[in-house]
Amino acid sequence: MAKHFFSIVLGFLSFYVPCVAQQGPTYQLDEVVVSDNRLLDFGEGHKVEKLNDSVIRKNGALLTSLLAFNSTIYFKEEGFGMVSSPSFRGTNASHTAVIWNGININSPLNGQVDFNTVLPLNYNDVSVRSGGGSVQYGTGAIGGSVHLNNVLSFREHFDNKIVLGYGSFDTRSVSYNQDYGKGRWSYSFGANHVGSDNDYKYLDTDQRNENGGFEHWSANVNAGYRLGDAQLLRLYHQSHFGDRNFSGTLVSPGRSRYEDTRHQTQLHYQLYHGKANSQIRIAHLYERFKYFENKESDFFTFGKVHTLLARYQLDATISESFRVNSFLQYSNLKGEGGSFGEPSRNDFSSTLVLKHKLATNIVYNVNLRKDFNSDFDTPLVYGLDFQYAILPEYSVKVNASRNFRLPTFNDLYWQPGGNLDLVPETSHQIDVGQELGIGSFKATLNGYYIETEDMIKWLPGNSGFWSPVNINSVTIYGLEGGFTFSKQITGNRALELNLNYAYTVSKDNETDAQLIFVPYHKATGALAYKTGAFHVFYQHLYNGKVSIIGGELDGYQVANLGVEFDSKPKKGFGYSLGVTLNNVFNAYYENVPIRPMPNRNIQTRITLKF
Repeated sequence: MAKHFFSIVLGFLSFYVPCVAQQGPTYQLDEVVVSDNRLLDFGEGHKVEKLNDSVIRKNGALLTSLLAFNSTIYFKEEGFGMVSSPSFRGTNASHTAVIWNGININSPLNGQVDFNTVLPLNYNDVSVRSGGGSVQYGTGAIGGSVHLNNVLSFREHFDNKIVLGYGSFDTRSVSYNQDYGKGRWSYSFGANHVGSDNDYKYLDTDQRNENGGFEHWSANVNAGYRLGDAQLLRLYHQSHFGDRNFSGTLVSPGRSRYEDTRHQTQLHYQLYHGKANSQIRIAHLYERFKYFENKESDFFTFGKVHTLLARYQLDATISESFRVNSFLQYSNLKGEGGSFGEPSRNDFSSTLVLKHKLATNIVYNVNLRKDFNSDFDTPLVYGLDFQYAILPEYSVKVNASRNFRLPTFNDLYWQPGGNLDLVPETSHQIDVGQELGIGSFKATLNGYYIETEDMIKWLPGNSGFWSPVNINSVTIYGLEGGFTFSKQITGNRALELNLNYAYTVSKDNETDAQLIFVPYHKATGALAYKTGAFHVFYQHLYNGKVSIIGGELDGYQVANLGVEFDSKPKKGFGYSLGVTLNNVFNAYYENVPIRPMPNRNIQTRITLKF
């Protein structure tokens, strides 16, 4: 009864608050518009890291390499360019939500996003939010979330950028981006291609990475139009086409092939009325895959799923101290596949977020959400985050939440192996962080604790097939530290240092064993120095050893060294030249047993701006 009462109250607020808010002044549209304002406006107690353009450019080919070297997320990568699964704060791959312009795009089939199929140059804003976020971002947002945003700017401008890259193993990339804004119109367009023969030599052997070639194509169109002084219409669309062979191992050659297609379209209408604004989103997400066990054969297995989503959102400023963000959302999922039949699912959710500013230096957010699902009885989830700026240079952040993940279509229906007896996962967590910023220095320190019940894990069964089961409970706790130093030494010289470290314990409470593919230790470091038109950088990654079925996989260290030359723009035209030496120390390392990663290799790039 209380759950239904909460939904009724939220629906009432969605229509009542605008009437009150209309008494305020007319709201002026911002010059720059971001689709997901909840990331910063309603989560001050969370740790959020934004990756700037220069960082994206250094590791911009695939999202895996960008985040592996610039975040505490660990990636299990089945060979370079192959399937890449994240482990965020000791959780599974399906516990990291990927948010595209405000919408969760994790696959309804397997509950995750393959980070090697996401091209960062499609976006001008990539952020990482640590900690539970199921209230605002839905199923799967347990370890954290990765946010991919396309920012629309209405200031007068017309910018074009071309990035051309070529390197070892016949690795090639091309990217074109156009950005325009004037008056009521703004749009951006991008087209990208990344491909590689990927036939690197396995160190200390006479073998090569056979059957590892891949191709990715993507295109995105984003547009905004001001219908008036208080109305804004936006369209976001992205298409991706991938064609990959799957690499073999040291003991078994590969012969399989995988094609995947994704289309994501979102229409976003926003109306400002007084101190409130209403938003309506309608989105269609489509994904399809074909898997060829033998790439020379015409026989394949396939799967596809359509997701239709509709959301009404209200953001209202009640007073100088109170702000409310609420939304009602409906989603319909329909799948079809040779291994899981034709499943479907409907979900309706009610969400309420209350922001209260106690003082100029104290703010907290209270979050509530209830889902009504056609397949499962979902829990009422909640979150509380708090920020206290004790000094202008020092603040404390705390967040606590209850989160959930629904079993996916693959978890339930995949044959052989699906398990219809699965129940949703639930987790409780708390995160306490500190942030210190003095001049050019900034340091963060976070400690967290997660208790998860009924975690879904795919394990080998007695029948010889892998099958998902609910693990009774999992306890995760850890410590994360970050340090940055940025200094403009003179007018044309600058130094920048970034360090991150994560200690993670993720244990099955029944066996007291660390979960597989979760390192106790991960550390990254980046040092950049700029003098005049030249920019030199060094990146270092350390992943500690991980547990695997039947043993351990050794830890490793890998480093990259690069140099860039940026010309001074003349008459609106500029260019830059860059060279990066990856795995500069030629280290042998594996993310998955008997699947070696690339040896030392070189990548070059040319960037043209006009």
